[in-house]
Parts: sequence; structure tokens; C-alpha cells
Amino acid sequence: MTTYGPGLRRYFRRRVSEADVDDLVQDVFLRLQSARLNAAIDNVEGYLFATAHNVLVSRYREQAARVTLLHEEWSDSLGGSDPLSPERIAIGQEEYRRVVTAICNLPPRTREAFELHRFDNLTYPAIAERMGISRESVKDLMHRALVRIAEEMEAGQ
Repeated sequence: MTTYGPGLRRYFRRRVSEADVDDLVQDVFLRLQSARLNAAIDNVEGYLFATAHNVLVSRYREQAARVTLLHEEWSDSLGGSDPLSPERIAIGQEEYRRVVTAICNLPPRTREAFELHRFDNLTYPAIAERMGISRESVKDLMHRALVRIAEEMEAGQ
């Protein structure tokens, strides 16, 4: 684990959120431990990263299946109602106005970071460079933005 763990972490960090990295590394080592190999592995590192790729593919498939299931459950919960009824449209428009208002009410630097990430699709490092701050400061601003928006949305219900 100490030999290949850091390399696997780098591999996964480029592909998934930081929160999933350790779980995926553990999944790789669990697969390797449970594999019943009859012959020695010639290229251990290649085998390890092929396993890491397969773990990642499995994770994506699980997530896709989960999204499909949630979509089906959501569709079923609509029942026979018209998804575009006037009432649903009015509710959607009101929620949209509340979200826009919540974003506009953010402090200027927090709003700037939020808009760069969510509307311009910039990464945290790109936002940090543009705003002249650290990546950790961007994470902090994004956290504040999401908390404030959620609080305003809950207060408006």
C-alpha cells in the first residue's frame, strides 16, 4: 500500500472528487487481495493501474445505474399529473427567482467565485488564479456561497 498508494491517489484525484479517492484506492487493493491468480504478474504496476481503471469504470456504472433508478422513482412520483401544469410552472418560476435573488445577495467576492465556477465552468485552480487567491480560499468561498443560498432557499419555503 505504501509503495503504490500515492500513485493510485494521484490517478484517482485527476478523475474523481477528493472525497472518493481513498474509497477507490481501497477498492483496488480489495480486488487485488481477492483475485485468485495462478501465475506471477510480470508488470505489477500495469496490472495495478488496469485494476484501478476497472474500479473506476465500475464506480461510473454504479452511479449511472443509481441516477437511472432515481430518475425512474422521480418519474413514478409524478404519477399521472401533467409535469407542465400551470401550477408547476408557477412554482418553478418562483424557485428560480428565489435562487437568483439568493445569488445576488451573496457578498461580492463570494458571488464572483460562485459565478465563475457554476456559470463559467472554471475549476477551483483557475478561479484562484483569476481572483488572485489560493485554491483553499476558493473552496471556502464556494462553501459559504452554497450554505448561504441553501439558507435563503429554506427560509423562503
